[in-house]
Amino acid sequence: MGPSGGVTRSTLRQQIADALRDEVLAGRLRPGREFTVKQIAEQYGVSATPVREALFDLSAQGLLASDQHRGFQVHEFTIADYRAMVEARSLVVEGIFRSPADQVAVRPEALAPIRRRAAEAVRAAKGGDLDVLIGYDLRFWRELGAFVLNPYITAFLAKLRVQAWVFAVHRLRGEHADERVLWFGHEELVEAIAGGDRGEVLAVMQAYYAHALAWADHLEARETREAREAQETREARETRERPQE
Repeated sequence: MGPSGGVTRSTLRQQIADALRDEVLAGRLRPGREFTVKQIAEQYGVSATPVREALFDLSAQGLLASDQHRGFQVHEFTIADYRAMVEARSLVVEGIFRSPADQVAVRPEALAPIRRRAAEAVRAAKGGDLDVLIGYDLRFWRELGAFVLNPYITAFLAKLRVQAWVFAVHRLRGEHADERVLWFGHEELVEAIAGGDRGEVLAVMQAYYAHALAWADHLEARETREAREAQETREARETRERPQE
């Protein structure tokens, strides 16, 4: 707080960034959606400076793309991008759990809140409540990241997790939410960590990444099919509209 008790500029910057991130993660700001600093400033009733800073923060996190002539837009991640995110996280996590034990500090007392996050995430996933699932899932992975002693690795994994949800959320809105598209393994992972079985932890994580890549394959097949059907529809319409000789 400043001397007058008002919100400081740095806090306002963070509040705007958090609000916009929530809008993106909820799928209300869809990929490709364009906006300017002026539009966001007017929407929130604030000056341009904290808005500009917040938008650049989100751009640095990979959630927005910026263009000096067109303003900002929500980043459009492709299926190839998503696969790369999954593979990058997989390589890093495998490296962590194959490294000496002192690279990961598991404090048993810290598992209680993580168990609660895991249970809530699974409940939301089974209920198809994406808004709740995303919130608990991000908290779950962020709190698990506290066990990794390297803060740069923790930050990298958290950034990739947010980007993966940005890719996924609007696609999941059109899916029937079940175990084919959503992962329900949060509690299984916590119990593997609680048991101190690094091999089991690694096995759960490998299954998780295989699940994510299988969903990417499903999306690619569906988009390929839809593109082919759209092309066939266009060709059929052009044939009907073509003047008969």
